[in-house]
Amino acid sequence: MSKKSKPDVSRRGFMKGAAAGSAVVGFNIPLSARPARAFKIGLIGCGGRGSGAAGNAIQAAKTQGDTATIHAVADLFKDRAERARRTHKIPKERTFVGFDAFKKLLDLDLDYVILATPPHFRPEHFDSAVSSGKHVFTEKPVAVDAPGIRRFLAAGEKAKKNGISVAAGTQRRHQKQYIECQKRIADGAIGQIVNGRCYWNMGGLWTRRKEQGWSDTEWQIRNWLYFTWLSGDHITEQHVHNLDVINWFIGSHPIKARGMGGRQVRTGKDVYGNIFDHFATELIYANPQGSGYPDIRVTSMCRQIVSCWNDVSEFVVGTKGSSNCRSNIWGPNEWKWSGKQQNPYVQEHIDLQASIKEDKGTLNEAENVAHSTMTAILSRTTCYTGREVTWDAIMKSNEQQGPAKFVGEGGNNDYSRYTFEGPLPIPPVPQVGKPM
Repeated sequence: MSKKSKPDVSRRGFMKGAAAGSAVVGFNIPLSARPARAFKIGLIGCGGRGSGAAGNAIQAAKTQGDTATIHAVADLFKDRAERARRTHKIPKERTFVGFDAFKKLLDLDLDYVILATPPHFRPEHFDSAVSSGKHVFTEKPVAVDAPGIRRFLAAGEKAKKNGISVAAGTQRRHQKQYIECQKRIADGAIGQIVNGRCYWNMGGLWTRRKEQGWSDTEWQIRNWLYFTWLSGDHITEQHVHNLDVINWFIGSHPIKARGMGGRQVRTGKDVYGNIFDHFATELIYANPQGSGYPDIRVTSMCRQIVSCWNDVSEFVVGTKGSSNCRSNIWGPNEWKWSGKQQNPYVQEHIDLQASIKEDKGTLNEAENVAHSTMTAILSRTTCYTGREVTWDAIMKSNEQQGPAKFVGEGGNNDYSRYTFEGPLPIPPVPQVGKPM
């Protein structure tokens, strides 16, 4: 990654390149021109999203005249691995359980793997998958801290060099109306983007209370949404979708952020761990026209509190119009989406499978999803600390999210140390204005 904070290409040129890199890979290739392919897929992480992604992958192959089977599964927990084994009729010898389960799965002959564990484990799993030569579908976010992002980016470059395809679960980049809208804006439909906003404001999600027989570590991992070391907080785990759209449409990542947040309603640590329940951030992007021009400012909000107004959306304003980034452009170049849409969760697997069939690693979304995840981490950090934080500073940070008991001699998470045994206290809730 360049050390420069400001883009050294024009926004329009950058965005045209981004549009090409995010275009639907296989949508317009006639089925008659494609040899049928039987995909063998490994599923690492058999929870709700992993199970959903497995079904999406199978459906994607069907739509293209191919077949796909879940050939092997790996999960920390026996109950989830067994459930997936029964669903997909997998023999016990290809069902793996434990912290090293992913390694055993990666030893198998597979076309690609789905990474759907809690995000804390994503850099290790992605790096290992790429090193084993496997194509990858990775759920978002792809890390919870800067060291994880750096490791993920390095593995993404390795994948690019070795022709390994990588698709990410930022499904808006695979939705036809988003793609068409982004292309039009890249071609100048609303002029120069000057500001924007993005929201993921909603009620609550699932929780897991500690059950008898669960260790501290098992409970925290089963209740992973509510621990920053596992999920990155909901600004990273969920709001990353909206932040990804803003980065995509602006054509860059922010150079700094300032924000605020807190924990006002979800305060019970025995359920809600140590994360916040609301964030509000001002993201500042360098103006591609250079110094002397105002920076681009984007308001970002996310909240998980019941009985409040809700809004999940993105919006950009330009010098010649505005857009909701998906279905409408307002202004002199008015446009409204009117096409048909494939399920985007299926489409992202269609695109990955098409790239694998081309055997050239043409689809690689590693950098995009890593930068969007880092944008969320940047936002989280400014809200946790109450201080303005720059992109360059956070990218260099060595602060890791994770229990000290799992950190090795080099200061990095050592996955050979991971165990369910022993106490694991709930981490403290970040106190705004105090060092973390």
